[in-house]
Amino acid sequence: MSIIDIRIDAINSLAPNAKYMTAGNEITWMDDDVSQPTEEAIAAEMVRLQGLYDNKSWERNRIAAYALLNQDEMRYDDIINSTTTWVDAINAIKLEHPKSE
Repeated sequence: MSIIDIRIDAINSLAPNAKYMTAGNEITWMDDDVSQPTEEAIAAEMVRLQGLYDNKSWERNRIAAYALLNQDEMRYDDIINSTTTWVDAINAIKLEHPKSE
């Protein structure tokens, strides 16, 4: 996630549905009904949002690892062969990428 994306997310979080444009770090506020957030508020919100994103890295890593498995075939083979290959693979992924709260 780029710094510009986080900045836009922060502005949207602080002023949902507000009308504005950005060019780099410059904000052109076009909404008379919603106050423009201060640079300090935007910076603080960026830190908060980055923290939330970082705390979910385990989830993104698990999803990526799950996507590499052919889970349907693994489950089918486990049924036919009375094995636990699929469960073992899922447990290994969960151990490698533990949930962080």
